[in-house]
Amino acid sequence: MTNRPIPARLLAGFCLFWFAAVAPAQQAGRDNPEEGTGTTRQQAIFARDFMVVAAHPLAAQAGYNVLHKGGSAIDAAVAVQAMLTLVEPQSSGIGGGAFILHHDGSKLISYDGRETAPAAASPALFLGRNGKPDPWIKAVVGGRSVGVPGVLKALSLAHQRYGKLPWSALFDDTIRASEEGFRVSPRFAALVAAEFNPGLKQLAPAKDYFYPGGKPVKAGELLKNPELAATLRLIARQGVDAFYMGPLAEAMVAAVKNSKIAPGTLALADLAGYRVKERPAVCAPYRGYSVCSMAPPSSGGIAVLQQLKLLEPFELAFDGRPALSTLHLITQASRLAYADRDRYIADSDFVEVPVAGLMDAGYIADRRRLISRSKDMGKAQPGQLQNLARADGEVYELPSTSHVSIVDRHGNALSMTSSIEMAYGSTVMTRGFLLNNQLTDFALSPTRDGKPVANRVEPGKRPRSSMAPVMVLRDGRPTLILGSPGGSNIINYVTQTLLGVIDWKLDIQQAIAMPKISNRNGKTALEKSTYMEDYRARLEAMGHTIQVRDLNSGMHAIQRVEGGWLGGADHRREGKAMGR
Repeated sequence: MTNRPIPARLLAGFCLFWFAAVAPAQQAGRDNPEEGTGTTRQQAIFARDFMVVAAHPLAAQAGYNVLHKGGSAIDAAVAVQAMLTLVEPQSSGIGGGAFILHHDGSKLISYDGRETAPAAASPALFLGRNGKPDPWIKAVVGGRSVGVPGVLKALSLAHQRYGKLPWSALFDDTIRASEEGFRVSPRFAALVAAEFNPGLKQLAPAKDYFYPGGKPVKAGELLKNPELAATLRLIARQGVDAFYMGPLAEAMVAAVKNSKIAPGTLALADLAGYRVKERPAVCAPYRGYSVCSMAPPSSGGIAVLQQLKLLEPFELAFDGRPALSTLHLITQASRLAYADRDRYIADSDFVEVPVAGLMDAGYIADRRRLISRSKDMGKAQPGQLQNLARADGEVYELPSTSHVSIVDRHGNALSMTSSIEMAYGSTVMTRGFLLNNQLTDFALSPTRDGKPVANRVEPGKRPRSSMAPVMVLRDGRPTLILGSPGGSNIINYVTQTLLGVIDWKLDIQQAIAMPKISNRNGKTALEKSTYMEDYRARLEAMGHTIQVRDLNSGMHAIQRVEGGWLGGADHRREGKAMGR
């Protein structure tokens, strides 16, 4: 993975967001008398019958309302995703994609609703006239970066099998909130003001919606989106085909092709031809549990499982806080997993991904022998499995992507991570929703050192992702349902939360609240304003290059406990757990 420097304007915007929306919550955790355990005053929520944890209180409420009426986990996920399109537009929405893990009480299945490259896209999509890739931030904005959205198609397919309530009844809360308006949260307002994505102020109608009168929306303002209400009413009445064919599809194609910045190639045939992929989940045993996640094109599942298997033989000491030795071992396992991720993971329909080889016990043992207990290994190299080039991967960790965890009274469980990629996606907006920029999750250059890059752009291909929805099973029953946003750091956030519950016996809220450490085969990042900063000097003495920064996970998770469920939401964002 090539570490691309974050543009100064983007970095400045992120700092503004941090101090406005994140730092107060982190500092509150720092002052907590329970700081030694990494917990916060936020408590897990207990429920006997059903639970939903989502990234915004209105989204959690929409899911709760569906579950309360007897709806299934999939029913609730449709309602949650619709509401997130309205209240968390920077992160996900119907213009993006998703990975869904679903357990029906007896079997686990995954739905790949990842975006696809249009038929007219070529490996040279992001190359400039000089034959070199455009800067990532330039590639993001406009129609060129838009992939065929998949989240609605995936939810629709799952609803046909597991829905309990009519499809038409699942959009009511969001239609009403879109028409009547919702109160802008401090986080929503801070993100708009931070100007993460330069396209947001350049492309109408997005700039008119988020900057009415040229000024960013303010916290507490009533924000309405009647166009989204009309869009959802049409989808509710006519079904998912209303999104992929007809006036909505025509509007998306027109918005992409007529974008004032970097027009794209999306066509009506791309939308009409989109297909959801059902894929076996990738699973591995870990300390008596079966940990399952998403197969390629997600890199998240394999990378999480590799880290756990690399760490399994070690004693991961924890006494209120992880020991220095534990943190070091976590970073070394992470280096090895990210090195393999960057070389081998891509859309398995286009590239032979050596899943079995990457998870092979002998291969894992060989990789584990590269770990020193006392010294940072430095840049890890991928294992030798195939003759592919290392890819440049996504390295930004911005406030995009969203995760929802749900259990219903019928015995179903769902873990879904959805995204429009960059904050506010491509900033191409039509009919009340933003379109993704997921094509920039491909390698911007199709070759390196004369070798093909596995994650290069190809027509109909799905870009590699770091999203890692997880379901942990014991005796065939879901015992943990979790996932997080956070760009390529998602993998480490999920791994550390699993360690918190499985190894260190924390409850799910305590595990979520633990301060984070992350190494993506580069610098070791320590979460600022937390006890992680206390380890800096000792890790540096072991050879680590340290970066102290925000690590703004957005973990939403559910844990099976005696008599019911515990739901936990990440205090770093504005999510909420609700159940009965």
